[in-house]
Amino acid sequence: MRKKDRKIFVLDTSVILYDHSAIDCFDEHDVAIPIQVLEELDTFKKGNDTINYEAREFIRHLDGIAARDVITEWAPLNGPTKGKFKVVAKHDLNGVDATKVFQDGKNDHQILNAALTLQRQNKDRKVVLVTKDVALRVKAKSLNINAEDYLTGKVKDVQDKLYTGRTVQEDFDESLIDQLFEKGSLPVKDLGIKSQKGNHFFILKHKKKSILAKYDPRTDQVDRVEKHNVFGISPKNAEQALAMSALLDPEIKLVTLQGAAGTGKTLLALACALEQRRLYRQIYVTRPVVPLSNKDIGYLPGDIQSKLDPYMQPLWDNLKLIKGNFEKHDSTPKRIDEMLENEKIAIAPLAYIRGRSLSNIFFIVDEAQNLTPLEVKTVISRAGEGTKIVFTGDVHQIDTPYLDSESNGLSYLIDKAKGDPLFAHITLEKGERSPLANLANELL
Repeated sequence: MRKKDRKIFVLDTSVILYDHSAIDCFDEHDVAIPIQVLEELDTFKKGNDTINYEAREFIRHLDGIAARDVITEWAPLNGPTKGKFKVVAKHDLNGVDATKVFQDGKNDHQILNAALTLQRQNKDRKVVLVTKDVALRVKAKSLNINAEDYLTGKVKDVQDKLYTGRTVQEDFDESLIDQLFEKGSLPVKDLGIKSQKGNHFFILKHKKKSILAKYDPRTDQVDRVEKHNVFGISPKNAEQALAMSALLDPEIKLVTLQGAAGTGKTLLALACALEQRRLYRQIYVTRPVVPLSNKDIGYLPGDIQSKLDPYMQPLWDNLKLIKGNFEKHDSTPKRIDEMLENEKIAIAPLAYIRGRSLSNIFFIVDEAQNLTPLEVKTVISRAGEGTKIVFTGDVHQIDTPYLDSESNGLSYLIDKAKGDPLFAHITLEKGERSPLANLANELL
């Protein structure tokens, strides 16, 4: 490739904290890091969160490059097809100065100045600022700097093309529906349905008659899905019944449930975990701690449990709902309380998951859309023998500043894991919390 065809990509801190290997993901193009990024990474290097790990790994990687080359000059990246890398330490301000335009010398504006410097020094090449900070991208474009999101790991067309886990077939052969209902299982070829790569669900309909079914890749058969009542919770629609089938199947070790608020994702996962409590040593429930006002949980008073309680309240709410389904004379609610006291049901933050090995655990990760792909990988890689992991969330309700519906860990997992025999997914579409909650989802 001719030099003028090679682009220069300028990465900001948000990209590095999302993916520490980002500088190696631009093929033959050159990559630059403003020195202010290194300053910001230094503030992130301590801690147990994923962003702290990303910061440390990148700094180590940079140290390896600096050991052989001067990093303030263009140095080759590892690999014969890779471009070059440098740290922009000095700015050429013979033109637009972002700190004067925005009347602020903060690091974001210094990063813009680094991109402007490279533009002035490489007038025959395209310079692109890569950042996951939308506001910074807008500022860059206002200064005629090309700017874009970091695309590695993004799932395209989430709204229309993200895997739903199930297929609805209208006008299906009525006699085949009757056969499947009677026998409970039929070879996929007898139903005229395509063999799938992994676990996949079907809703087969003929006029007012319908049946729920699941393709099993281990047997190449389609099995009838029956509705279950578990711990007082019964499915209220077809998708919930299919989700419970995946949650209760011991051969399916990884399940994802995606859907809007009120579709029953967390409730179904908890109820099915309690139903299978004898099969697992422990039920482990967690959700990402997304602090308000950038305050870590360490700022809150009390021990770790009292710090976590505000974040875990939705999980307590679901447990209360399950307990409320039983009569006063029933001992089930008391057994659930005992399970909490004995830590049969344990709740803890994801920050402490790295380095652990979780064997024979039913592991529920709620609000998984607020995890990065690396965090999802970290959780799954902790699974030991006999462990089942369930991720629940809504990919359209992101609470972290540098993730979106295409780049979050839940979307990434659904897209990458589909077709694996250990994996099953269902998108829940119908809200069952209340008519009022449905009104909010549909109209507001």
